[in-house]
Amino acid sequence: MSMTWDPWEPPRAGDEIAHLTGALDRLRTTFRWKADGLGAEGLALRTGRSTLTLGGLLKHLAVCEDMMLTFKLDGSAPGDPWDEHCEDPFGWALESAADDEPGELYALYDGAVARSHARLAAALADGGLDRVTFQSRFAGEDVSLRRLLFDLVEEYGRHTGHADLLRESVDGRVGEDPPSGWRPVSAPGAPALFGG
Repeated sequence: MSMTWDPWEPPRAGDEIAHLTGALDRLRTTFRWKADGLGAEGLALRTGRSTLTLGGLLKHLAVCEDMMLTFKLDGSAPGDPWDEHCEDPFGWALESAADDEPGELYALYDGAVARSHARLAAALADGGLDRVTFQSRFAGEDVSLRRLLFDLVEEYGRHTGHADLLRESVDGRVGEDPPSGWRPVSAPGAPALFGG
């Protein structure tokens, strides 16, 4: 019996890079599906006492993508809009998302994922997973690209769980993976990774 695997499914067999990037892409896609297709009201919904919103998470994960594969990787500036909020870009992203239009949030996130894919490909070609990163200067010991990617997987694992709860509160959407053939409806220019 032949089975069809969706493009975001991690490889069933492969090397360390394929498994690590496949797991990360699966989390990215699941998160993006959880946040997809919402207007300002849905992106701003909070549950209980939490201040987290799907819009805030879109913007927060965008800064995580950009910071991980710029400043933490090689010391370079992450670019706009993060450079002007360098004191606390992560907190600023969570708090300021309420001021952004849905299309801006989706484009910011999708652009960050696309940039991360390009930056990661270049970094893997220049030293692989064992490449020592700029983050080492602050850690007091070598920090590898492998560690940065695991940190990003951890960030997505935590926030994809938050997105599960938030999206269910918005409209009842539940599930582990997007349905077969899913494509983002909220940003036609989303990276090919998302259903691509």
